[in-house]
Order: sequence, then structure tokens, then C-alpha cells
Amino acid sequence: MIDHVGLSVEKYEEAKAFYIAVLKPLGYELVAEFLSPASPQNIAGFGKNDKGDFWISEEGKTTPHTHIAFVAESRGDVDAFYEAAIHAGGIDNGKPGVRAEYHPHYYGAFVIDPEGHNIEAVCHKEV
Repeated sequence: MIDHVGLSVEKYEEAKAFYIAVLKPLGYELVAEFLSPASPQNIAGFGKNDKGDFWISEEGKTTPHTHIAFVAESRGDVDAFYEAAIHAGGIDNGKPGVRAEYHPHYYGAFVIDPEGHNIEAVCHKEV
């Protein structure tokens, strides 16, 4: 239903490095980077198969902070996302685990990114 989503960030290079590291375990990579045609601001797109569906732009912090959940193919990918995020400077906001209050197979991990956003990786598979 949603084609892509974007966040404006205050510290572009820091945010770009963070997302390169934390999205890699989920199979995402930096697929595009350019200056906005409307203004001299950097823009970076992350995705799979050369299609950016998560974007950051150098326009100042997005407020209020937001929550974005990324799909993980396996519980191991959720664990790897969490470890990469913590290593890259993210702040723990919920270690990897089953969140049965959502549904019996909801396995997620939550991290606060350097801009203050709650980011998550989630796997909905039984095992």
C-alpha cells in the first residue's frame, strides 16, 4: 500500500551511515543519493533491487519523532538488525523477542536512532 516513506534529518552523514549499517542485515542497501532539485539538500534512498522505499533528506530533524518498522525475513535478521543498530550508536528500546500482545508470532526489536526515532525490525513468521 505504501510506496515509500521519508524522514528529514539534522545530521545527514551520521544518519546515512547509521541506516547503511542497520538496514544491511535486512537486505537493504543505499540505492540512490543526490542533491534535491528543489534545494541544495542531500537525499539518500535505501531499498532492495535498486528501488528506494526508505529515504532520508538533509532538512533538519523530523518532529515529532516517528516510528518505522522494517520487515525482516527471519528472526535471525531481527537479531542482526538490533546488534547492528546498537553497534552503530542506536539506543535500546526493546530487545529482540516475541511480542505476543500483537500476535503469537510477532518477533521484533526496537531501537532509537540518532535522530530520536523509534525504528524496528519485525518478522511475522512462526519460526
